[in-house]
Amino acid sequence: MLRITVIPGTPSTIFKIEGRIAGETVTELRRVCEESLANTGHTDLVLDLADVSFLDHEGIRLVRHLRRRNVVLTNYSPFVAELLKEVVPCS
Repeated sequence: MLRITVIPGTPSTIFKIEGRIAGETVTELRRVCEESLANTGHTDLVLDLADVSFLDHEGIRLVRHLRRRNVVLTNYSPFVAELLKEVVPCS
């Protein structure tokens, strides 16, 4: 299960993501993010990944795609950071 809570703001829109980004939920997250990026224009999109428990291969591919579109990732756990190590620069 995946829950996406939209927190609109200026200058950023934040999506609080909860659950697993895997299987069919990847398609839903892709759709929501692409719609937001198309509709907001100049507004930044931030994914709050604090409550993400897992990403499968397709979820990781989606996050890579979103990072190339300048989507900001924040609040990810060490486990999720390890899954995304090729996507998120180490700090």
